[in-house]
Amino acid sequence: MLFRKKIDRACAYCKHGVALCDDQILCVKKGVRAPDSFCRRFQYDPFKRIPAKPKAMDFSRYNEDDFSL
Repeated sequence: MLFRKKIDRACAYCKHGVALCDDQILCVKKGVRAPDSFCRRFQYDPFKRIPAKPKAMDFSRYNEDDFSL
């Protein structure tokens, strides 16, 4: 979840990390790291987190009468 109090620590979401490519994070404190690693200097940055896409609606259970006035 995006607004949980307990955030999973990861360099990909850290204030000190900058993404180099999909599998590398450049940390100001520790250098090049894996995106799922973390250190004791971790500080969560909510703007780096990309939320999961919502599931598509399933309209198959509705018929034409449900959409008419």
